[in-house]
Amino acid sequence: MNLVEFLTQLSQQNIELWVEDDKLRYRGRKEGLTSTVLNQIKQHKTEIIDLLRQGFHTSKLYPLTHGQQGLWFLYKLAPTSAAYNVAFTARICSHLNIPALQQAFQQLVNRHPTLRTTFAQKDGEPFQQVHEYQEVDFENIDASSGNEDELTSQVIAAYQRPFNLEKGNLLRVNLFTYSEDNYVILLTIHHIVIDGFSLGIILDELRSLYEAENTGRVISLPAIKYQYQDFVQWQRNILASSVGDELWNYWREQLAGELPILKLPTDRPRPPIQSYRGASHTFELNQKLTSQLREMAKAQGATLYMTLLTAFQVLLYRLSGQEDIIVGAPIEGRSQPEFAETVGFFVNMLALRVNLAGNPTFSQLLTQVRQTVLDAIAHQDYPSTLLIERSQLNRDPSLPGLFRVSFNLLKLSEIAQDYELSVSDKTKIRESWGGLTLEPFVIPQQEGQNDLVFDMMETTESLIGILRYNTDLFDATTISRIASHFQTLLTGIIANPQQQIASLPLLTEVEENHLLWKWNNNQVDYPQDRVIHQLFENCVKQQPNAVAVVFQEQQLTYQQLNSKANQLAHYLRSLGIGKNQLVGICVERSLEMIIALLAVLKAGGAYLPLDPAYPEERLSFMLRDSQVSILLTQQRLVASLAIEELAVVCLDRDWEDISQESKENLVINTTLKDLAYVIYTSGSTGKSKGVAIAHRSLVNAFYAWEKAYQLQSLTSHLQMASFAFDVFSGDVIRALCSAAKLVLCPREWLLEPDKLYKLMLVEKIDSAEFVPAVLRNLVEYLQRTQQNLHFMKLLVVGSDSLYVQEYQEFQRFCGEQTRLINSYGVTEACIDSTYFELGTGDWGL
Repeated sequence: MNLVEFLTQLSQQNIELWVEDDKLRYRGRKEGLTSTVLNQIKQHKTEIIDLLRQGFHTSKLYPLTHGQQGLWFLYKLAPTSAAYNVAFTARICSHLNIPALQQAFQQLVNRHPTLRTTFAQKDGEPFQQVHEYQEVDFENIDASSGNEDELTSQVIAAYQRPFNLEKGNLLRVNLFTYSEDNYVILLTIHHIVIDGFSLGIILDELRSLYEAENTGRVISLPAIKYQYQDFVQWQRNILASSVGDELWNYWREQLAGELPILKLPTDRPRPPIQSYRGASHTFELNQKLTSQLREMAKAQGATLYMTLLTAFQVLLYRLSGQEDIIVGAPIEGRSQPEFAETVGFFVNMLALRVNLAGNPTFSQLLTQVRQTVLDAIAHQDYPSTLLIERSQLNRDPSLPGLFRVSFNLLKLSEIAQDYELSVSDKTKIRESWGGLTLEPFVIPQQEGQNDLVFDMMETTESLIGILRYNTDLFDATTISRIASHFQTLLTGIIANPQQQIASLPLLTEVEENHLLWKWNNNQVDYPQDRVIHQLFENCVKQQPNAVAVVFQEQQLTYQQLNSKANQLAHYLRSLGIGKNQLVGICVERSLEMIIALLAVLKAGGAYLPLDPAYPEERLSFMLRDSQVSILLTQQRLVASLAIEELAVVCLDRDWEDISQESKENLVINTTLKDLAYVIYTSGSTGKSKGVAIAHRSLVNAFYAWEKAYQLQSLTSHLQMASFAFDVFSGDVIRALCSAAKLVLCPREWLLEPDKLYKLMLVEKIDSAEFVPAVLRNLVEYLQRTQQNLHFMKLLVVGSDSLYVQEYQEFQRFCGEQTRLINSYGVTEACIDSTYFELGTGDWGL
């Protein structure tokens, strides 16, 4: 057995040899270090030292760090993804000695074991293997035949080639020769063997090694005392100690209780499995703003990092409305100084949890974030992947583990100054980089790792922001807008750090002009002397015999509906109902609902709709809280209602008396200021509350709908919303104030698409407002049965989130004449306040 074979055998037995202070050192398990082995080591000590000094390496297997295990898991989940490819790009604008450059890279691979590493697993346990020798993957590509855009595309394509972690190489060099003295270099390394700090080490050494190879000068780089496998062992030791227990206890306390899931508004629904498809948006904060941020941070007793992180937290709070937010924050992970010059994957993600409740000022929030960051740094050595595992967080394949967004500030002058060439076109040219002249060459990279990855890079003069995002969720325009909002927010913070975070400016000047002026320049003239029931009465005069309302086999003409509503209104007047008095209406879906609603308005009162399907406790609260004067209901519902000391009119039981009243319209001086109805909110954000809406708001809404929806062209409206929901009132008003037909859909048919569709065909429905879930169900049915909605003129979708992808899917089932509109409003704003409709050829509002 020769010496190389002997050393290889020792390596396979996990016996390690190294040189320290000119002395041969060794370590390994006692059972491996037999007297025979020790004697052979001593016998060949001089030769072994010479071999080690010459850079001899044996193949060695050792476990993964917890951080590497996380990346290995993601690799096995998406082996063709380039999301974790780390790259350095630059343009070389000088004579280049290509063989010298290749040899310089080879020396880097020889020098750093992690760059000769591959990964595998046995019995479900992953391990990494350091190879004795691995030839550098260096490719010289002729790019002279294409233009600049084609060159960029070639570089991006090369960068996006996935690595095979099991076969290697995990470092590759692509040199694109565009012309004489014009090259682009692309260095790509998988993140599992490198981090940002390590990239800085490699670039510094590459500069020196190339210069030496090019000039024939001999250089001696400092010896690397500690390798990555030493870090692996150190991490295992500390986690197994009492220190590891203390770290775990800290993070367990930080993540106590229900963990928040950040819900940013997205352009599309989240796919069932995370795809890691991504893109990026780069922007720059000018020198003035950068200087102001540094000065403010200093004045607040914080770092620039803490200040920018706090601003980002505020942005997330403003975008999501959430007060409990976790942001991932990468940290170098080199808390031990002995690993300062070691190349490998040391980065750990810290989960920074911030509470924004109570609308604090920016300065107050910065104080909280400062302490959170300092505490997290003090406990940085606990791996986030182990934290996720021990916390038993849900491994939903569509979601990132502990946080959906991350933030980092890279001070390139301290980490990897030359990396500027890869991220900013404005960075300074490197005039003498190992004898080469380097200029920036920027490509997008490391995209799709999370929903949103926000990296800021501190250059000598400014701050560069890179927003990397998941393209399954976000459009480029959305991310560009978020970047603009962040810059506006920073300007507002500089102006007044004592401002409460909910009041800090967010919109750009252009957006503010659009929202407040351009999009709101939609005034509609409407009669100042007419209230809602009078608009209905005008329709009665125009076409008394036209069908007004239909429910299953029953229907009423405009004249019949008006007469019955008048009779009930006169009856209510006889019971003392007058202007602005509140009348509860609790009836099952029927023609009586519409009669009662109109009657209350005609009597001068205001109606409170009560859905009999509501829990008894909720109905009791609404009756008690609203202090209604009278309740209109049906006899079969009386037993389920809390009606002590409340006057009750049963429309079925008492109709014989009601029918004795006059059928003529009442003459009551109801004005636009008078109350029309009270609707109770769902209480999803706290206690349910009654919202009072005046006739002015309803009349205004009707005329706005008439203009925007072109109501005069519509003849048959489908009504599906719950009686106690304000959309119900909108459906009634749009139909009965424009002389159209209102068709009440049985509630149980909403999720029976065959019956719902048949009703639409029979009643020749040309207008309907759906909630997304009901329309989604109907569209699935139409797809199965190969039918469509071409007969519809107006299809409104509201009351819940609607994504662009769904909008486009629904549109496929519409005809050329069908207008597909997404409406939105809150109860307090009288049903609808905004709407969206796709214009011709582009997205518009």
